[in-house]
Amino acid sequence: MKIALIGYGKMGKAIESLLQNYPDLQIVARYNSQNAHELTIENLRKADLAIEFTRPELAPNHLELCLAAGIPVVCGTTAWTQQHGERLRMAFKEQGGSLLWASNFSIGVAIFTETARRLAALMAKQGTAYQLEITEIHHTQKLDAPSGTAISLAQAIMDSDPHKTAWEANPTDNPAHIGIVSVREAAVKGTHHICYDSEHDSITLSHIAHSRNGFAQGVITAALWLYGKKGVFGIDDVLAEM
Repeated sequence: MKIALIGYGKMGKAIESLLQNYPDLQIVARYNSQNAHELTIENLRKADLAIEFTRPELAPNHLELCLAAGIPVVCGTTAWTQQHGERLRMAFKEQGGSLLWASNFSIGVAIFTETARRLAALMAKQGTAYQLEITEIHHTQKLDAPSGTAISLAQAIMDSDPHKTAWEANPTDNPAHIGIVSVREAAVKGTHHICYDSEHDSITLSHIAHSRNGFAQGVITAALWLYGKKGVFGIDDVLAEM
């Protein structure tokens, strides 16, 4: 499979490093801000699949180019889906494209999210006895806050617990809301804590990433899974078939 990397930052380089273990996968193009003018439909057609990790203001156009080129795309850019997500999902479905988007490609995070869903279903039986807060800690270069993963976790919890109806990007005293606290520290790869707190006790669920390789491996797994499929998918679809 010939792969085009759209975005050649830390994640792109981590993916490239791991791809050395896959002799059947070959990177045929690397696009960043310096050669963005080369990112065209014609050039994308030289690849079998694209992997997109850039910026939220750039991602929608990149996905449209991949759709027009007729190649599947695995996208890990966050903070663009609220504004453009529904439009692009519909476009990929209607035009027979292939898109797999996730706020986090770590298989560990996928398992963590599923665990959070199950815990939320149990906590739903407690009504509003517990206040819920999510804390996400990332490196200082991360641009979006809250993280896409924290928002996805909040959504997964709300899907499982009808007492939780919204999230806020700060601590909150509203028992129906999920507060998300964002912390930026140097050299942190990604940490998420889900904490249920009551006057009697606390329950905490955590995921701590030790390196980018877990994310990069998940991207490669997703790319292999997506190739040959049509439609719009998420990391849960990959996890369901593992």
